[in-house]
Amino acid sequence: MSLVSRRQFLAATAAAPFAATLTSRPAVAQSSGSPRPLRVGFVGIGMKGSAHLGNLLQMAARLGTVDVVAVCDILERQTVEAQKQAQRLGLPKPTAYSRGDRDFVRMCQSEDLDLVYTATPWRWHTPVCLAALGSGSHAATEVPAALTLEDCHTLVEAAESSGRHCTMMENVNYMQAEMAIWRMVREGLLGEVVHYEGGYLHDTRPLKAQDEHDGLWLAEHHHLRNGSLYPTHAIGPAAMYLDLGRGDRMEYLVSMSSPARGLKSYLDEHLPSDHPKRNREYANGDVNTCLIKTARGRTIIVKHDTDLPRPYSRRNLVQGTRGLVRGFPRFNISLDGERLQWDDSPDWLSRYEHPLWTRVRENGLGTFENTPHEPIMPGAMWHYDVARELKNGDFLEDYRLVEAMRDGREPDYTVYDAAAWSAIAPLSEQSVANRSAAVDFPDFTEGRWKTTPPLQIEPAT
Repeated sequence: MSLVSRRQFLAATAAAPFAATLTSRPAVAQSSGSPRPLRVGFVGIGMKGSAHLGNLLQMAARLGTVDVVAVCDILERQTVEAQKQAQRLGLPKPTAYSRGDRDFVRMCQSEDLDLVYTATPWRWHTPVCLAALGSGSHAATEVPAALTLEDCHTLVEAAESSGRHCTMMENVNYMQAEMAIWRMVREGLLGEVVHYEGGYLHDTRPLKAQDEHDGLWLAEHHHLRNGSLYPTHAIGPAAMYLDLGRGDRMEYLVSMSSPARGLKSYLDEHLPSDHPKRNREYANGDVNTCLIKTARGRTIIVKHDTDLPRPYSRRNLVQGTRGLVRGFPRFNISLDGERLQWDDSPDWLSRYEHPLWTRVRENGLGTFENTPHEPIMPGAMWHYDVARELKNGDFLEDYRLVEAMRDGREPDYTVYDAAAWSAIAPLSEQSVANRSAAVDFPDFTEGRWKTTPPLQIEPAT
């Protein structure tokens, strides 16, 4: 069956009942009026996966909201360490699955799971989510959810036909600055928002040079592909500010890349002459820029810049009819009628701090000191404050997901968000390969973005 006909068939047979699940799903289970712990299977206990798994175990030990039933990784030592970590916290030992790179399928078929969460290398995100949805579990995945447009459509179809949620875990949406800016936007401080700029601006060459963790696979993408390979840290916040998928949507993009110089020169300088990573060329331009136009005419700039020397930044600039705010290099704001200069007073961030951040901090959850993990990148690549912010953002996104699943609420971000945000990468590759020609976005919601209400993230009660 062709992609188009499969979409038409599923839209006719499954989309309507699934749409009801978007607004009303029963809680996981009721026991004396309270939902039972969420039964989770976790796949991929590497650098990022260990951080998420640590958050889930923290919630299991301190809040009783999670039961980590099973863990899966191709390295048995990773699953053994996860079991030991659970036992150190006084929790039951999860069942381990480590019989090869598709043992997650056996886990999904063997265990009674509410949620399967994956933090594997990128190419496994879609297969793990499909195995979860096919077994009747909800799915959550690290970014990106898919690498191709076909896989984006397939995830949407699988979620619709199964009636289960498939959400992509974009931690930047839960950072302190991004959530404070979201409050500013919602409360009208900036007027009507018409433009956004963001990106993944971060020298990750030391990570790609490693022969462990993400260094085992990340450089391969830069070798074979040329586009905006990691756009979700930019487009996630843009979706909050511009109500993408909820009153507006990305309509088309153009994309162009600079020459590819930085990664090759770095690897030539830092790796032995016979190292395989030195003996190949790299296709991905050092700096990729995407220009995106929305259906309502707003504009978005998404940049990917990871192979040249530079300090960490997400830029995160939001511009409206009454002023603008930016998150980097420091949080500052400029408002109409106030001498039109940057105001970097810390009062702005504290005044507009989202109540979810306040609540979690006051309850001593998710703090840098309480999260038993090292920074997720090699030491010199992060400042302490950035590592702390990332850990808190990771905890908040995991916390929100668990609370939504237990309460029977739709997660903050749906499979339609996962597909639309992930689609930027393959669409940008198409545009770059075709002299930066404009490329249309698929409408994964099939028009439902026009009537879907704006996102509201309030503290769970």
